[in-house]
Amino acid sequence: MGITSVRLTADVEAPLEELAQKLERSKNYIINQAIKEFVARQSMEDARWGDTLEALESIKSGKVVTEKEVTLWLESWGAKNEKAPPGS
Repeated sequence: MGITSVRLTADVEAPLEELAQKLERSKNYIINQAIKEFVARQSMEDARWGDTLEALESIKSGKVVTEKEVTLWLESWGAKNEKAPPGS
């Protein structure tokens, strides 16, 4: 386990101390949980950004599905002659 020093401002330290007491957990535990959640959220945002870039490239290359195609497909759901998803 690594050790990192963190300087907390008073407006963070006081509520952190109160939360630690309320939860009967150490400040270290709460800080670790907060960092884990932040890192996970950043990872998700990075993945979304990658998906966005991929979608933009797809649009640039002309791979698009029109609203009309989607609507016709959705309206066919449950019908005897249900259509395949657009673009498939």
